[in-house]
Amino acid sequence: MNRFLKLAILMLVASCGGGGNFSAPRDLDNACNIVRERPAYHRAMLRAEKRWGVPVAVQMASIHQESKFIGDARTPHQYALGIIPIGRQSSAYGYSQALDGTWEEYLQQTGNRRARRDNINDATDFMGWYMDGSARRLGISKWDARAQYLAYHEGRSGYARGSYLSKGWLVNVAARVQGRAEMYHAQLRSCR
Repeated sequence: MNRFLKLAILMLVASCGGGGNFSAPRDLDNACNIVRERPAYHRAMLRAEKRWGVPVAVQMASIHQESKFIGDARTPHQYALGIIPIGRQSSAYGYSQALDGTWEEYLQQTGNRRARRDNINDATDFMGWYMDGSARRLGISKWDARAQYLAYHEGRSGYARGSYLSKGWLVNVAARVQGRAEMYHAQLRSCR
């Protein structure tokens, strides 16, 4: 195949979404810089906030914790005997690190069958959907990034059982998510 044809095919694939930029924004500690560098992220989160009522800062803090804004993030591989790859730790994938089963439930309930976990619009809509469900079923405020993150990480049933109570490391992570949500909220108010 000649070079021109190869280049044309590559450009076509990239323009159809196959060659997305999945790298993290440069300054993850400044919401204003994230919004300036990736305005599409902010638009996606505003749409999810409007649809599901989950504040942008809570979405941002949760995505930061889950994937550091890396669109094709995956869990690490597991190894038998320290050298033989036996698969990944879980099926978590994308910005929101949604698991296969939960993602399938989202696709069915929303009718958004073409949604992809590595698409920021779909990932933020998924996160809003999940947190809205946690608010309705568990009574967790959509502004409570700590409790929302615990329910997100443990699943709603696990959260209701208090499974996180025996996981001090997770309680600490959830507290950091809350702190980051508060920081992002204050930053977003100042940069608008």
